Amino acid sequence: MAVSTSAEAPMPVGEISRLIGGWIDRLGAVWVEGQITQLSRRPGAGVVFLTLRDPSYDISLSVTCYRQVFDKVADVISEGARVVVHAKPEWYAPRGQLSLRAAEIRPVGVGELLARLEQLKKSLAAEGLFAADRKRPLPFLPQLIGLVCGRASAAERDVLENARHRWPAVRFEVRNVPVQGVHAVPKVIEAVRELDALPEVDVIIVARGGGSVEDLLPFSDEQLVRAVSAARTPVVSAIGHEPDSPLLDLVADLRASTPTDAAKKVVPDVGEELTRVRQLRERARRAVVGFVEREERGLAAALHRPCIERPHRMVEEREEQITALLERGRRTLGHLLDRADSELTHTLARVVALSPKATLERGYAVLQRADGTAVRSPDEVAADEALRARVAEGDFGVRVEA
Repeated sequence: MAVSTSAEAPMPVGEISRLIGGWIDRLGAVWVEGQITQLSRRPGAGVVFLTLRDPSYDISLSVTCYRQVFDKVADVISEGARVVVHAKPEWYAPRGQLSLRAAEIRPVGVGELLARLEQLKKSLAAEGLFAADRKRPLPFLPQLIGLVCGRASAAERDVLENARHRWPAVRFEVRNVPVQGVHAVPKVIEAVRELDALPEVDVIIVARGGGSVEDLLPFSDEQLVRAVSAARTPVVSAIGHEPDSPLLDLVADLRASTPTDAAKKVVPDVGEELTRVRQLRERARRAVVGFVEREERGLAAALHRPCIERPHRMVEEREEQITALLERGRRTLGHLLDRADSELTHTLARVVALSPKATLERGYAVLQRADGTAVRSPDEVAADEALRARVAEGDFGVRVEA
């Protein structure tokens, strides 16, 4: 429960320590898993002191146990071993220290570790961290390579020597970290994140030599796997030898069987590239020469065509056709004009034959009143009315008799 205090009514240190101890006592015994980082067995002492560490979160707790409890497993565990401890939390009030009083210690066997790794592998795969579509391609020629490895290790030497042998101008940004033990996981994660934050780093190699299953456990840690998955820079895993397969191999963008293989996959061989360039140049030269020769043959064939050798021949052939067409056009137009002239003559004859003038020329006359209207009936005129008689050659006046 919360304690009521104030600046005017503070609580003594001893009382606070006593309350903390009471709260911790309520927790009861628990099972705890971790890695032994320190082990102290003083001759003749009845108590053994351990430090139990969580490598994923860089957290440690002190553990004490009676010698008879530790002697049961003394032959199978040592510093660096993973254990499961059944212990009760204790609070040492005079110094304000928390520790665990172990009643039983069990070593974690390789089979159990592998079973846990398999379960973790399935869980991470279900999240999609190992999916192929998450893999990023490596640059053809990285300008700066980040390398995470042990200090002065064979893995570091293999990567640097093989990479520089293949491409002498390659540059490295090396981060030396512990590659096994309790400090390996946080240091490797820190190095990967530091290199990933450098924009000039094109690819990151995490390398380590071979070892036992326990030695390679840091590279199957969940926190490290998630850190590599979140990196924006492509990561190459080069852990152990060909049979070794930590979870880092599955989440990395590329798996190399060994550190030497990582150097070969990340850096191209300058000799091979020069040979490839020479081959491509020769291939390009042959392609250009072949293209020019084909075009020359095509041009020669075109020049030997009759229309190119005698270009006027085509004009002459077309001239005869044009002359024939012109003659045909003239004949057709002449026939059309003759027929039109004949039709016009016949039409004119019919018009002339039907015209009033032709009727007058046959001796007929047209009587017209003074206003020009023609007289068609005797009833239309009166006695002594003056009319005009129109004949073929002119007209004259007449008068109507009674």
